[in-house]
Amino acid sequence: MSLPSDIEDLRLRTRDFIRTVVIPAEPAPGERLKEADRTRLQDAAKAAGVYAPHAPREYGGQGVPLRYWSPIFQEAGYSLIGPTVLNCQAPDEGNMHMLELIGTEAQKEQYLRPLVSGAARSCFGMTEPHPGAGSDPAALRSSAAKVDGGWVITGHKRFTSGANNATFCIAMVRTPALEATPTSAAAQAGATMLLVDMDAPGVRIGEQISTMDRAIGGGHPHLHFEDVFVPDTAVLGAPGEGFRYAQVRLGPARLTHCMRWLGLARRAMDIALDRANTREMFGAALHELGIAQDMLALNVMDLETSDAIITKTAGLLESDARAGSALSSVAKAHTSEAVYRVIDRSLQLCGGDGVSDRLPLASYLNEVRAFRIYDGSNETHKWAIARRASSARRREVASAR
Repeated sequence: MSLPSDIEDLRLRTRDFIRTVVIPAEPAPGERLKEADRTRLQDAAKAAGVYAPHAPREYGGQGVPLRYWSPIFQEAGYSLIGPTVLNCQAPDEGNMHMLELIGTEAQKEQYLRPLVSGAARSCFGMTEPHPGAGSDPAALRSSAAKVDGGWVITGHKRFTSGANNATFCIAMVRTPALEATPTSAAAQAGATMLLVDMDAPGVRIGEQISTMDRAIGGGHPHLHFEDVFVPDTAVLGAPGEGFRYAQVRLGPARLTHCMRWLGLARRAMDIALDRANTREMFGAALHELGIAQDMLALNVMDLETSDAIITKTAGLLESDARAGSALSSVAKAHTSEAVYRVIDRSLQLCGGDGVSDRLPLASYLNEVRAFRIYDGSNETHKWAIARRASSARRREVASAR
């Protein structure tokens, strides 16, 4: 895709910043970025004019349209800490996008502005312990009761990514009062998004879940809401429309995951190419051996097909959000598996060094493997993809009769 000159300039400056400033500051494999280093590097990104590429200019970002995010997010993702340094990491990036689209002006000043600046962090409370919401959001059990001047939240979330460092949470809850008097199909489902300050009375972080990935700062803990009061002004969007608004966040958010991880896969490929171009065995350079050529070619194929579907989906999300959200399932399921294959092959090409701490490839595998579960398991996305394809064909056949 040909990029406008200003976007290409930002991409190149981001590329240079990641390689010259961020990569030398990376923590050891398996370790998380320290808070002091995050602040220092984010200040450097602001000074370099590459900070928060996706966020609105009036709130401190670069104002890049969604259709051009991928080239820049891939450059950020070339380092595991790059998205954090540029403040385009999950879950904050998705929450910024949703606040920008459906937040009130007061909510944007209170939550979006400090989130973009890096002064605040956030989390998104959807997943719950069984039998609550997981891959099936309709199983949502956490609820909020309407009271004078606001809502009282009771519920239990789990795997709340980033909650340990968050200053606020966007909590998805049932609102039974709306179910009794529905005003729309969405309201009948009775889900509402509420902005909850993490220091509010009754908010408690519970069990810490240790996972194979380390890139998302703030962990993935349980989160308890024990009779937490929030004012009416805490409602994000319209009451009862939470499930509809979730698609505003989840479609772009799962796509930006693809963008970032694709950038990391490109770095793995570069490491493998450097190895293949310098390693000799059986009297030839590694890159001249047929089996190595096959692995490198498959890597290129996975990288390019992923890039193509991401680019198409990003453009569609801007022009037709519903269709773009559907296609984002294809992008997520394909890319999450493709980047794993790329990194796995790259590790194999690097032999013993690939599984050692001399190279970061083993830690990359841990990071990207989790993506096949995060943002909806791939099995759930494939189920939805197949259902949409079958339904579309039935409609096509019926209309031809």
